[in-house]
Amino acid sequence: MSNSNRVWFTDVAARDGFQIEPQRVSTETKVETINALGAAGVPCIEATSFVHPKAVPQMADAEEVMKRITRYPGTRYTVLVPNLRGAERALACKPDMITTVVSVSDSHNRANIRRRTFETLNEFEQVAHLVHSAGVTLQGAMSTTFGCAFEGRIPLERVLEVVEHYVALEVDGVVLADTTGMANPAHVRQVIRAIQDRWPDLELHLHFHNTRGMGLANVYAAYLEGVRHFEGSLGGIGGCPFAPGATGNICTEDAVHMFMEMGVETGIDLDRLLEASRDMERALGHELPGQVMKAGRTLDLHPLPPGEAG
Repeated sequence: MSNSNRVWFTDVAARDGFQIEPQRVSTETKVETINALGAAGVPCIEATSFVHPKAVPQMADAEEVMKRITRYPGTRYTVLVPNLRGAERALACKPDMITTVVSVSDSHNRANIRRRTFETLNEFEQVAHLVHSAGVTLQGAMSTTFGCAFEGRIPLERVLEVVEHYVALEVDGVVLADTTGMANPAHVRQVIRAIQDRWPDLELHLHFHNTRGMGLANVYAAYLEGVRHFEGSLGGIGGCPFAPGATGNICTEDAVHMFMEMGVETGIDLDRLLEASRDMERALGHELPGQVMKAGRTLDLHPLPPGEAG
């Protein structure tokens, strides 16, 4: 287990969050949200994805978003790509990191991009070559690591096989995503231990959903196993359009608040993060799932009712 008393967050609201919004999110709102996250000191921001606009219409303005954002020193800007063409578009916008994604479950991968899991991984060989040649960091994400709404629990051997393919592509890190919200703390620790036993130097990032209310419990379970990189979504927005019922990424500010209460450093200004979440809620025009933005910090105390003081 790592001895570091610091965790690093990637916020995915601008991509994973906005992609599932029922109404079009303006480019202005996307840019303002990304800039607010940067101003709050979020170490990494997933800014957009370079998918075909017909597949995910909310991401049709990917180039414009990357062109207009302010790049804060100390913050990395990553983008998601599904294929070689997406990687070519992305590299023209000079991201700090490119993330590819594949579903560990064949069923979910077919629902998402009409390919089997290992067909997609084989196609990523060209992507990896292009990204490495450009000198850009490459990260591999694994959807449905902990369960699939179509297939159920994913065998551990299958998870390890997908990790092995990514390691062969020389990725700088792997994101284990609980796309369907089926993870539990014991299962999370089992999967992490199995991967760390095989690849002790591989940097793991954990991406949990709070679909069944276990999101932060799973974050803490991963932390106990030495994981120090997590993904969350401002306000808790988002989900997967290809996984029935899988709404709700963990809320970045709720997770940051939890670690701060535990005395774990995040490098993030929580007050500015909460302000950004409230601003985004107003821009989207509907209530967000985040809890700390509603209740306040644990030690935000209140005056006694009239007549009770003294």
